[in-house]
Amino acid sequence: MSVTVNVRSELRRYNLPEDFKIELERLLEDNVARVHSRTRVSKNSLSLKTQAYRIQKICHAFVELRENGYALKSPWALKQKHVEALVDIWVRKKLTGGTIENKLTYLRALADWMYKPNVSGPWESYVARTEHGLVRSYIATEDKSWAGNGVDSIEKMAEIAHTDKYVAVQLRLQLTFGLRVEESFLLRPLESVGDDGMLRVTRGTKGGRNRVVPIGDGLDVLKEAAALINPVSKTTIPLGYTKQQWRDRFYRVLRKHGVRKSALGITAHGLRHQNFHTMYEALAGVKAPVKGTGEIAPKEQHEEARRQVVEAAGHSRPSIANAYLSTHRVQQQKAPDVTFDQVCDAIAKFNGNKKAAANFLQISRQSVYRILERSRECANARRPGLSHAENL
Repeated sequence: MSVTVNVRSELRRYNLPEDFKIELERLLEDNVARVHSRTRVSKNSLSLKTQAYRIQKICHAFVELRENGYALKSPWALKQKHVEALVDIWVRKKLTGGTIENKLTYLRALADWMYKPNVSGPWESYVARTEHGLVRSYIATEDKSWAGNGVDSIEKMAEIAHTDKYVAVQLRLQLTFGLRVEESFLLRPLESVGDDGMLRVTRGTKGGRNRVVPIGDGLDVLKEAAALINPVSKTTIPLGYTKQQWRDRFYRVLRKHGVRKSALGITAHGLRHQNFHTMYEALAGVKAPVKGTGEIAPKEQHEEARRQVVEAAGHSRPSIANAYLSTHRVQQQKAPDVTFDQVCDAIAKFNGNKKAAANFLQISRQSVYRILERSRECANARRPGLSHAENL
């Protein structure tokens, strides 16, 4: 299998013995482009970016071992005790369960290449997840949509358009069709529209899983995107940019407008969540569980809505819908015992800063918005420090 990534160049970055690097280079050149995922549909080798990421994680693991007294003379010397030591190091560093699980995935791939499948097992065999608070949940516990964080997506995208119309139209594609960021970059508006009223999403997809999504009311967005296409690539990445250069530009513009977790509490990916919340509500007749309204759809409608969300999202597992929609059980378990009056008082205390109020009340900012939205009194209530409760 041909390797597109420059393995030797990647290895130069790491403080490992030369003989060790030579053996590791041979292993990587022969295997780094191999596909291990069982859910991947595409038969193509891994992208250059993914190959480089594999090399970086594997090399960093060996560096960590050497820094902690395990000076392996060859990658082939890797044993189960070394993987156990690495997991212990990562737990002590307080890495999240998801991060540790991903790191072990790369080590399992390496073990397969060396025909040593027993070297790296499931991470439950190394550490008790619950004991260390490392349980990885695939169920949303917070609303990541822009609307759920009090951000008007239409207004914010119009604001962003003044800075960069290409970024704005890609955000609109993400919101309208539930596209991932890279899918919105690589979509070819003029070629992706079918006669059946469906949009073909075939580039930048996860695991090479192509999909179709209804165009519905999105024709105007596609026309806007078509007016901005690059004459060479036929995408909305402007002429003169590589994909990576455009990615850097895209996120730079978003940071300028506060689209980040540390500012407005949102990311571009939140538009994808918002699309699926809207789809679920249209199909199930009630808001998605993550909205915390407590409304429950009839079981058949709920299951059909979840199925269509997963299909539109381009995932292979039905349960992945919960990562966008959450479940009623999770929402009930985390429902805050905070009243509308307490929320109003906290907001007044912090001069209208909802994030500070949420921290003070020990609830999420999304919960603050939910409590305000649910309380019909909010339209007429007045609190010290605020001109009118509708300004909350």
